Amino acid sequence: MRAQARAAVKFSVLGPLAATLEGEPLALGGERQRALLAMLLVHAGELVATERLTLQLFGGARSATAVNGLHVAVSRLRRALRDGDGAMLHTRRGGYVLELEPDQLDAAVFERGLEQGRSLLAAGDALGATARLAQALALWRGPPLADLAGMEDIQGEIRRLEELRLLAEMERIDAELALGRAAEAVGELERLIAGAPLQERLRGQLMLALYRSGRQADALAAYRETCGLLREELGLTPSAELREL
Repeated sequence: MRAQARAAVKFSVLGPLAATLEGEPLALGGERQRALLAMLLVHAGELVATERLTLQLFGGARSATAVNGLHVAVSRLRRALRDGDGAMLHTRRGGYVLELEPDQLDAAVFERGLEQGRSLLAAGDALGATARLAQALALWRGPPLADLAGMEDIQGEIRRLEELRLLAEMERIDAELALGRAAEAVGELERLIAGAPLQERLRGQLMLALYRSGRQADALAAYRETCGLLREELGLTPSAELREL
């Protein structure tokens, strides 16, 4: 029953931090409680040390004031999450652990969808891959933890999630190209390249999409633009794979 009760609470980090209970939004409190929850979610299933939490939330190590403040924040967070019996947020020696079921965190659901989509594409099921990857990408509501992006402790996770989002987009484009939807992919690729101009795989996909759409001159122009950008920004030449396109 405890697992069923806690599974009713869903957490979202693929955008501003949010939580719902049976579909209804939960009021998570002030910035300190939200920051505490973000750290616990980023390290879900792991012990997050008291010292680490107080350093991030109170700007100091293990002073009595900071530790007491952390206890208050944890208590308030438990109330906000309707977790009075500690089914999710456990006190452990030296810190706290947030235990979640596999479908409680949108980032975990997204990552499973990404892996399933990639497996479908590798198996030759481009149609299934497109649908699964689109479903996974639909979980995104904006930049990850956008309302807490200034927190130092979560920067690594923010970067990791952004990289996975871009990977999912590129895998979905590969599936679209495999289905012969080159013309439709051009606009999407131009949008993605605007946000990641040095991503060589995206530029290769754009060249291929342009070529398959009958726009050979535009494909060649895109290649020349890529060569110039890589040389000017990184001092590199295009990869062998890109040159072979």
